[in-house]
Amino acid sequence: MDDIDRKILSILQVDSQISMAALSQRIGLSLSACHRRVKLLEADGTIRGYAAQLARKAVGLEVQVFIEVKLNSQRREDLEAFEQAIRAMPEILECHMITGEFDFLIRVCVRSPTDYEALYRERLSAIPAVSQMKTLLSLATVKEFRGYHLP
Repeated sequence: MDDIDRKILSILQVDSQISMAALSQRIGLSLSACHRRVKLLEADGTIRGYAAQLARKAVGLEVQVFIEVKLNSQRREDLEAFEQAIRAMPEILECHMITGEFDFLIRVCVRSPTDYEALYRERLSAIPAVSQMKTLLSLATVKEFRGYHLP
């Protein structure tokens, strides 16, 4: 990956609907060379896809929480069972294995506190290896992820 690829990626992260002609002009490459580079970045998995960024509250997702989760075991089968259960829950937007006091950090968006309570009580608490959870309510989002910084 060179500086031109990083420029292409930086622009596409901000505006994935930019035309190839406009992208090639901004990068300073011919249309065919720019198109070829984008296709190579897609083919090697650097670009995994394109998606619309939605306004969370505009689609009715009023509540955003972060959940720290501690498991009672680090056995492979417990980790795999936990990860499989998490992948099956569409409300869970992200789940990261972390270091420190807790084992995982989860980000969830739901319509209401009642919906979160149901997720917490009926599904997250039902995962066998979960021993402790700590919920952190997001009061406001100061900065959202909009793409990776590519110096």
